[in-house]
Amino acid sequence: MPDIQEGKAAIDQQIRHLQDTLYVINGKWKLPILVAVHQGNTRFRDIQRSTGGITTKALSKELKELEQNKLVLRKVYDTSPPRVECTTTSYCDTLSNMIAEMIDWGKNHRNKIKED
Repeated sequence: MPDIQEGKAAIDQQIRHLQDTLYVINGKWKLPILVAVHQGNTRFRDIQRSTGGITTKALSKELKELEQNKLVLRKVYDTSPPRVECTTTSYCDTLSNMIAEMIDWGKNHRNKIKED
């Protein structure tokens, strides 16, 4: 958490950086898609199955946004029907520690809620 003693400009900058991060990974599907692709689900239908219920339209939109943010490489093959394969980029690897921490936090949070 930001130190209360920090100036308003520094806190505003931290909030902007946090908002940038959330803009890229926010939503129901982006992180599950990244995890699925990182675990080797490269084909469109495999990603769709492993994320558990995302529609074709939504998956296509999310993959395009992840590609724009340089987290996923999409390769579209000129076949009928079109075949799409995806891989995570080395830049995406910079999220690995944060995602692992989020998974741990989620597990601990679920356990905390069950306690009460």
